[in-house]
Amino acid sequence: MQSIADVHGAIAQSDTEITIRKAFTYEDVLLVPRYSSIRSRKDVDTSTRLTRRLRLNTPIISANMDTVTESEMAIVMARRGGIGIVHRFNSIEQQVAQVRHVKRSESFVIEHPYTIDAGSTVGRARDMLDDYSITGLPVVDDEGCLAGLLSSRDILFVRDDSRLVRDVMTPGDRLITAPVGTTIAEAEEILQIHKVEKLPLVDREGRLAGLITLRDILKRTLYPESSKDAKGRLLVGAAIGVADDYMERAVELRKVGCDVLVLDIAHGHSENALSALRELRSRLDDVEIIAGNVATAEGTRDLIDAGADAVKVGVGPGSICITRVVTGVGVPQLTAVMDCVREADRQDVPVVADGGVRQSGDITKALAAGASTVMIGNLLAGTRESPGVVVVRNGTRYKASRGMASAEATLERRRREKPGWEGETEFSDVVPEGVEGMVPFKGQVTEVLVQLVGGLRSGMSYLGARALGELRDNATFVQISNAGLSESSPHDVEL
Repeated sequence: MQSIADVHGAIAQSDTEITIRKAFTYEDVLLVPRYSSIRSRKDVDTSTRLTRRLRLNTPIISANMDTVTESEMAIVMARRGGIGIVHRFNSIEQQVAQVRHVKRSESFVIEHPYTIDAGSTVGRARDMLDDYSITGLPVVDDEGCLAGLLSSRDILFVRDDSRLVRDVMTPGDRLITAPVGTTIAEAEEILQIHKVEKLPLVDREGRLAGLITLRDILKRTLYPESSKDAKGRLLVGAAIGVADDYMERAVELRKVGCDVLVLDIAHGHSENALSALRELRSRLDDVEIIAGNVATAEGTRDLIDAGADAVKVGVGPGSICITRVVTGVGVPQLTAVMDCVREADRQDVPVVADGGVRQSGDITKALAAGASTVMIGNLLAGTRESPGVVVVRNGTRYKASRGMASAEATLERRRREKPGWEGETEFSDVVPEGVEGMVPFKGQVTEVLVQLVGGLRSGMSYLGARALGELRDNATFVQISNAGLSESSPHDVEL
C-alpha cells in the first residue's frame, strides 16, 4: 500500500527553519482502481476486528452521542453486523437499563427471564409486559419452581386488573417444557410440533432455568449477519468518562453484559485518560476497552501501553465538532488514521476511525488506510432509531444533532452532575468545542446502512479486494486537486 507519507510535502519557512508537514483528509485523495476478478459486490467479506477479541460483520459503529445511540439504535446496529455505543450523558441506572435492553432483546437462551408470582395481580403483569417490552412471563413460586406461564393473550380480554395471575395463567401441568441443555435445533422441533411460542427450560427439581422463544429463533433467520456474543445476545458497547463516577459506571455496565467500554474523552493523549485507563485495566481485566481520541502515533502507543484493546482516532473531524476552530489543534483525519495505524500495527491493536465520514466512499478510504472500523454520528443522527423527536420546518422533517462538547450538552452535563451549579459558575466559564444543529430526517437506519455498506462493497470490488485485509494491501492513494474534487461530484447538470 502506498503510504500517504509518500505524498507528504515539506514547506521550509525562511528564517524560522520550521518544517510544516502536509496532512490530508478523505476528500483530498482517491483510491486507484485495479484489476478485479470479483463478479458481484455480494462476494466480498466486510467482517473485521473491533478490538483485540471482538469481531463485527460490518465495520460500522454508531457514535456515543446523545442524539445518536441509545438502545433502539444499538439493537439495529448489532442486527446489521455493526455495533452501537450507548452514550454516557445520563445516570448510571439509565445507561445500564439501555445496555440491559439490548442484551435482552434476543439470545439463544434467556438465562434469567423476567418472572412473576401467582399471587400478583393482572395489573402488575400488564405493567411488567409493557415495561420490558415482552409478550409473556413465566410464573414461579418461592422456590423458583415453574408454576405456569402468563402470556399477553391470557389477559387480553381481562377487564379487572385486580384479578390474580393464578386465575388466568396457563398452569404448569399444561405447559410444554424442556430440560437444561436443550439445543436450538431441538427447541425449534419442539416448538413446531406443539405449536407453542415459548419453551421454558427446567432443571430436575422443576426450577425455571431459562427460556427459549420462537421470536428469538426467528430473529436468527432474519438477521444472519448479527453481531452476537457466545450466548447469542447482541453485542453492545457503552461510553464512560475519566472522572467522577467512571469506575462505578464501568462496574455496573459489566454486570449487565456490556461487551466493550469506550473511554470517552476529547483529548485521549492526556494523563487524565491514561490514568483512568490503567485503573480500569487493573480492576476490570476481562473487559474490552476502546480508548481515545488521539491523532498521533505517540498517543496511540501510550494508550496501548496503558491497556487499550483498540484505539479511537480523530481530533476535530466530526460535522458538529469545532475543536480545530476553537483551539487551533487537530490533524486531518486520513493522515491521523495512517499515523496511528502504523503504530497500532506493531502491537496488533485495531484502530477505530472516528469522524469525518460524509459518504460511503470515505468509509472505503478509512479502511484502506488501515482502520478496522469507522465510527459514524451525523449520518445516523437523523434516522428513526436515533433519540429525539422529528420536527417539521417549512415542510421538511428534521432531527436534532449536537456535539457532546457543545454549550447545551456541557451545561446539561453540569446540571446533572452538580445540581445548583448555575448559581456558582458563570456561563462564560463554558468554552464550547461543538455545535448544535438540525439534520434532515433520513428514515430507518437500516436504509442508511444499506447504502453505506453497499458503497463499501463496491469500493472493495473496484480494488479487487474480497476482504478488508486485501483492501488495505491493494490500496494506492492519489492526491487530487479542487478541480478533481469538483469532477468527482455531480456537475454540469441541474439537480
